[in-house]
Amino acid sequence: MARPIAMLGLLLFCFWAAMAEAKYMKYKDPKQSVNVRIKDLLSRMTLEEKIGQMVQIDRSVASAEVMKKYLIGSILSGGGSVPAKQASAETWIEMVNDFQKGCLSTRLGIPMIYGIDAVHGHNNVYKATIFPHNVGLGATRDPELVKRIGAATALEVRATGIPYVFAPCIAVCRDPRWGRCFESYSEDPKVVQVMTEIVPGLQGDLPSGSQKGIPYVAGNKNVAACAKHYVGDGGTTEGINENNTIINRHGLLSIHMAGYYTSIIKGVSTVMVSYSSWNGKKMHANHELVTDFLKNTLRFRGFVISDWQGIDRITSPPHANYSYSIEVGIKAGIDMIMVPYNYTEFIDGLTYQVKNKIIPMSRIDDAVRRILRVKFVMGLFEEPLADHSLVHELGSQAHRNLAREAVRKSLVLLKNGQPADEPLLPLPKKAPKILVAGTHADNLGNQCGGWTIEWQGLSGNNLTSGTTILSAIKKTVDPKTKVVYKENPDLSYVKSGMFSYAIVVVGEPPYAETFGDNLNLTIPEPGPSIITNVCGAVKCVVIVISGRPVVIQPYVDQIDALVAAWLPGTEGQGVADVLFGDYGFTGKLSRTWFRTVDQLPMNVGDKHYDPLFPFGFGLTTEPTKA
Repeated sequence: MARPIAMLGLLLFCFWAAMAEAKYMKYKDPKQSVNVRIKDLLSRMTLEEKIGQMVQIDRSVASAEVMKKYLIGSILSGGGSVPAKQASAETWIEMVNDFQKGCLSTRLGIPMIYGIDAVHGHNNVYKATIFPHNVGLGATRDPELVKRIGAATALEVRATGIPYVFAPCIAVCRDPRWGRCFESYSEDPKVVQVMTEIVPGLQGDLPSGSQKGIPYVAGNKNVAACAKHYVGDGGTTEGINENNTIINRHGLLSIHMAGYYTSIIKGVSTVMVSYSSWNGKKMHANHELVTDFLKNTLRFRGFVISDWQGIDRITSPPHANYSYSIEVGIKAGIDMIMVPYNYTEFIDGLTYQVKNKIIPMSRIDDAVRRILRVKFVMGLFEEPLADHSLVHELGSQAHRNLAREAVRKSLVLLKNGQPADEPLLPLPKKAPKILVAGTHADNLGNQCGGWTIEWQGLSGNNLTSGTTILSAIKKTVDPKTKVVYKENPDLSYVKSGMFSYAIVVVGEPPYAETFGDNLNLTIPEPGPSIITNVCGAVKCVVIVISGRPVVIQPYVDQIDALVAAWLPGTEGQGVADVLFGDYGFTGKLSRTWFRTVDQLPMNVGDKHYDPLFPFGFGLTTEPTKA
């Protein structure tokens, strides 16, 4: 009888030991170093599991079942891709957690990372704070402000259960004809470098003594950031989006690479590759710059992600030879592919190429190691599911106050009074009757620009909550001052109106990416007619709402005071704060304001530099004593 009992004991011991081994896995132990955890997890993964980690799909094709079946490593919301129109923070959290539960139910339980474009606040989400676009933030010259905006954005993104943002855009826009120029802080690489202070704002401050190039996220009130678009996106010929940047290596490294040096030193977690080409070679296929320079020379240790269907666009037309696109994109050094829809085609194609030794397993392991590093550093394995503890941060008053401060500091005063006259600004709050006119005076969507609720933005006042410039003016002037609003008044109306002064707000419609490419850069009608009709009859301030300098020279002589307000976002009260003297104008042009488009491209330091308003220009005013 003793022998069977001994056998049973041995079996029980073996079973207990096996259970203990199954229970204790180094990669699940937060006390282990990140490198030990990566090595342990990687050693357990099949090829199918590894390739799954390299895939990012859009939320519209995702489900818990898809995540589990295909072992997908990441999901994104493309511009305007939301769980429901005007979805609450709670609805976002439920959706993200549902997808995550699918991942956690897999054999190894590797959490997915959810990414979203939060390029001026959490801009896809209803009632989020919309900050000024980067072109305006560049004009503040205030990196500490931009860092605070990063921290506020991180809180609002985490409020919806999302841990990863496709920001900041550190493009150096060298031609305002580019439709993404408003996403660039400046034409000057030094200004862009300084503004990478948004990275520690989003991710948290790097602990002292940290190894350079290692990704860092402080905790669950911060998010992983993404420096984009690598590299030269802002230097294309005639500013054509996704086109060719013709420049020598020195120019590329000194101008367009500038923001990457500082972002990597500050621990940026990911880098997104640009659709554009450098001297005819697609960046998504550029092994020399992605692997040799970014990974090996700059020692970047986070992961490299493609842009939306980025590898498809290696060929012309896109997706013409997908197996070729997979091969050259992965061999170039891209770690995660934003597929975002045809993920089975990508998985099958990559699997085939690895099994047939077209792509070496070492390249797959490098990609997965980098993706896992970011996931471990972020604490995703310890806290894969979001709770509701931060929902109150979405669109909070503190963040709206911060956005209002950013608006104030971003405004650039280009003209203040005719040469022989007294300055017009700041405007008096007490006046019998004032006129407010223009297509952008009472239009929150125009004020916010592209990448707001929808990918292309949305004109009108039905997109989200905020304060239009007209509302802000009404709140700021003396209660006895009569404010008359007429979007497009004719000359006789203005002449007969007995107005003390007029405020005209005109500019560009919302746009994003290629839809914003524009070779003439004129303010669309009726903008110019409104300027002419109003400023021809009464003292006027013209406020230009635009993502870049536009043609203004023909009207400057008629205009008494001229303000560049860029794309200020939801907090229009910041415009009135400065207009009426509660605060002074302090903003400086982060872009050269051209006379005519024939001069373009024209940037500070060029030989034939003859601007209407030079880089760094900005008149100042003192606050009015109450």
